[in-house]
Amino acid sequence: MNADNQQERLQITEEFKWFLAGIIEGEGSICISIKDSPTAKFGYYIDPEFFIYQHKLARELLDQAKFFFGTGNIVPKPGNEDVLVYKVTSRRSIIEKVIPFFEKYMRYGSQLKRRNFEIFREITFALENHAHATAEGTVRLVELAYATNHAGKQRKRPKEEVIRRILRDYTPNSPI
Repeated sequence: MNADNQQERLQITEEFKWFLAGIIEGEGSICISIKDSPTAKFGYYIDPEFFIYQHKLARELLDQAKFFFGTGNIVPKPGNEDVLVYKVTSRRSIIEKVIPFFEKYMRYGSQLKRRNFEIFREITFALENHAHATAEGTVRLVELAYATNHAGKQRKRPKEEVIRRILRDYTPNSPI
């Protein structure tokens, strides 16, 4: 069955939402990316992102997730073309669709995952409220983002290096 026919038949039931929550618990992730950017005011973009990973043979699960959320893209995982990634990187979509889903259906995971979600939500809404417009706000968001990494994959750059770059040439109470 192709993706279009499958989506026509897919009924968004309460059971499906709990099923999707299980897929996300096992194969999904949320993260706050800190991306090096010479055009960003303080040298970095801070971006919330949501992912679900599946082997290419199980693409229909990613198609169902994309259909359900009504946003995002499915792409090959860099470095492993046999794995596909459904990703949502639009902050608006994350606020309107992903966060409410997590709040309702992702209640039964570990304390660590719950804490990481709370930080993810806090950073996402802080970005929406332009907390990153000041060096102090950007540093606070970076510190929160790094707080989600104590038990997982390490980031490319040490937190201190990122903060030092944000604060370079910055003097409090002076125009930036």
